[in-house]
Amino acid sequence: MCPTTFYNDNDPQISMWLKVLVDGGKLPPGRVDNRDIRDLTPADLDGYVHCHFFAGIGGWPLALELAGWPEAVPVWTGSPPCQPFSLIGKKKGFNDERDLWPIYAKLIRTKRPPILFGEQVANAVANGWYDRLSDDLEAAGYTVGAAVIGACAVGAPHKRQRLFWVAVSSADKANLLRALGDADQQGLERHTEHGEGSCKPGRQPAQADGYVATTSGLWGDGLWCQLADGKTRLVKPGIRLLVDGVPNRVVKLRGLGNAIVPQVAAEFIKSCILALTDTANCVS
Repeated sequence: MCPTTFYNDNDPQISMWLKVLVDGGKLPPGRVDNRDIRDLTPADLDGYVHCHFFAGIGGWPLALELAGWPEAVPVWTGSPPCQPFSLIGKKKGFNDERDLWPIYAKLIRTKRPPILFGEQVANAVANGWYDRLSDDLEAAGYTVGAAVIGACAVGAPHKRQRLFWVAVSSADKANLLRALGDADQQGLERHTEHGEGSCKPGRQPAQADGYVATTSGLWGDGLWCQLADGKTRLVKPGIRLLVDGVPNRVVKLRGLGNAIVPQVAAEFIKSCILALTDTANCVS
C-alpha cells in the first residue's frame, strides 16, 4: 500500500528529524520531501490525500490525529515562514524572499484541495498578510475563516498567540461534509462492534487512544525553574535545558521554535468540523 501522506520542508536537518518521527510511527506514514517549495510541481502531489507544507517537525499531522481527522478525507496544511512578519527581525513583510505564500497559493489554485488549515504569527493580522491570504483564496473559490488563539487556551504555561486559519472549497463543500459524515459513522460502528476506542471528529483530543485524559496533564508534571532573566517558567521534564553539541541544540531550538502547539491546532480543527456540520444540519 502506497503512503497517502506527503510532507515537505526544505530544512535538511528538520526534514531528517521529521523522517525519524514518520519512520518511528509517531506520525502517519508518508513521503518526506526536503525540496524548496518553489521546486515542487503539481504532479509531485498526485496520489496523496494529506499534504503538509512547511511541515517542520509534524505539528499539523499530529493535530489532525488529535482532532480525529479521518485518514481518507483529503486535507492540506501549511504554515509559511513567519519571519518576514514577526515582531522580531527585519520586518520586510511582502518584500522578504522568505514570503512564500504566493508559491503555496499557486499550488493550491492548481490542485484545489477541499480544505486547508494553516497558521501564522498573530501580527500577520495587523500587517495585511491575512488580508492577502483571504483575498487570494476567496478569488480561488474558497470560504476563509480564522482566529487568534494562545497556547494558554489549552492549559499551556505560555501565551504563544498564533493566527489559525481554515479555507473550504465552495465547490467541494458538499463532498467534504459527506466524507466527514461517512467517516464519523464508520468510527461509531467500529466502536460499537468491537468495543474499541476510536478517534473521530468531535471527540476531545484527550480521548484519543494513547493520549492523556486531561489538558492540564500535558504540563502537570513540569518543573518551575527560575531562569536567567529572573522569571519563573514551567519546564517540561522531557526537554533538557542543555543539550550536548551546539549544532544539535540549534536544530532542536529551531524545530521547536517554529513548531505549532498541536493541542491548540486540534481544538481549532474540531471547531471547524463542528461549524461545518452544524451549518449542514441547519440547511438540511
